[in-house]
Amino acid sequence: MTDTQAIDATGLTKRYGEVVAVDRLSLTVAPGEIHALLGLNGAGKTTTIRMLLGMVRPTAGRVSLLGTRVRPGAHAVWSRVGYLVETPAAYPELTVTENLVVAARLRGLSEDAPVSEVITRLDLGAYAHHRARTLSLGNAQRLGLAKALIHRPALLVLDEPANGLDPAGVAEIRALLGELARDGVAVLLSSHILTEVARLATRIGVLDRGRLVWTGATADLIAHARPRLTVLVRDRDAAAAALHAAGHPVSRTGDNGLELEDERAVGRPEEIATLLVTAGCPPSRLAVERDDLETCFLRLVSTS
Repeated sequence: MTDTQAIDATGLTKRYGEVVAVDRLSLTVAPGEIHALLGLNGAGKTTTIRMLLGMVRPTAGRVSLLGTRVRPGAHAVWSRVGYLVETPAAYPELTVTENLVVAARLRGLSEDAPVSEVITRLDLGAYAHHRARTLSLGNAQRLGLAKALIHRPALLVLDEPANGLDPAGVAEIRALLGELARDGVAVLLSSHILTEVARLATRIGVLDRGRLVWTGATADLIAHARPRLTVLVRDRDAAAAALHAAGHPVSRTGDNGLELEDERAVGRPEEIATLLVTAGCPPSRLAVERDDLETCFLRLVSTS
């Protein structure tokens, strides 16, 4: 394993007049890592990816891919990078196979093996002789991914790779990216499908209005899920008074609902149940719940 980062970006900034699309973003991605950029529409994900790939010149900052500084004239590194940004492009009148043959030749690959291999890998065999213009959105996305993978890159950069795919297709791409990462390929992807990111990514960066507001292991984001004890009672005022008297801060939720977040209540819900029964306010429902990943994400961007 090399110590060279697959992506090493420092202080990336992009301004369009008075608009700051990306603001001093720094990012590293290691070989064998799947790193996801999460953000609402307009957060700066695609602009960031375009700067990393040299498609957009940064206003400030620097980028190195696989140990090579991204700048005009640094062509050699692109033979080791695969990418799919926004809408997948293809020659509409050429078949899937013909599009991949062209992509292989542009990459300097002469043998037919990579074309056959990537058609099998992306499950495009049934569409190999279909013209690209006849493909569904999902299969057009598969073709775009096939073109990004045909030269067996060391770094794969994908903007919304699950776009247009059905649930089975999403699962297949998840398995494929996991296999690539196990082989040492670094993967950077942007996505808004939070549940998929949680199942796939090694690390997550959360973008909001061009700034990287949080970055860390996926497990650390899930750990932001706030545990709480939810209680339903008939006499909410009496129950709240009893809980306050016992030293438990309480908030009201919905009809007849109470919510407790203190560690003692969450850790020992049976004591809360006993306390309420003793006070003459037996709960009709009592459960420990956690925020889902979407709630954690929205909390991060709302507080940035």
